[in-house]
Amino acid sequence: MKSMLFATAAVAGLFVAGGANANADQTANASAQQPQQQAKASVKKTVTVQSGDTLWGLSQKYNVSLGSLRAVNNRVNTDLIYVGEKITLPSSATVSTDQKTVASSTTAQSTTNQQSVAQPQQQAQTQSTTNYNQSQSSSYTGSSSSAKEWIANRESGGSYTASNGQYYGKYQLGAAMLHGDYSAANQERVADQYVAARYGSWDNAKSFWLQHGWY
Repeated sequence: MKSMLFATAAVAGLFVAGGANANADQTANASAQQPQQQAKASVKKTVTVQSGDTLWGLSQKYNVSLGSLRAVNNRVNTDLIYVGEKITLPSSATVSTDQKTVASSTTAQSTTNQQSVAQPQQQAQTQSTTNYNQSQSSSYTGSSSSAKEWIANRESGGSYTASNGQYYGKYQLGAAMLHGDYSAANQERVADQYVAARYGSWDNAKSFWLQHGWY
């Protein structure tokens, strides 16, 4: 009988000890996790304001209410934001899959379209410059001054000082083709040489312009 009592007491002691150890382990794990959770909670998500952004637009983009976005940024009386400003997002902020897909698709399509438009123009300009450099000594042999004036009006409104990026003057020639001489006489001379080398005549240049919107 005494042996059974001692055995029962020993088993009970083991359960008590095991329970105490388990509680101790859980307490230790909780203590270790708490700083990590606090660190995560202290990290705030922010976004940098880009051109065209509005506070309402950011609330839609990150799926949060305008009120909560105002609150975390202390925007009580105004929704005015500035390019480059850091805006704090509520912890619930997310970007929906649909928005990401649409934005990615739109950006990719826009880039493709821009490259498709720019590439032929860049190739044509490069070829035109090459032809011009190879035939600087040539002179214009066409007979139609009306086609020449027509192109000048379309390109610059007839202004010798019109500028558009790397293109300059009455005929919007590449600046490199003018070699630093922007005088009216040099613009006329270089334009004649360019058209003679590329098209043979101003009439042909005009026909090309009507088909492509440039020459």
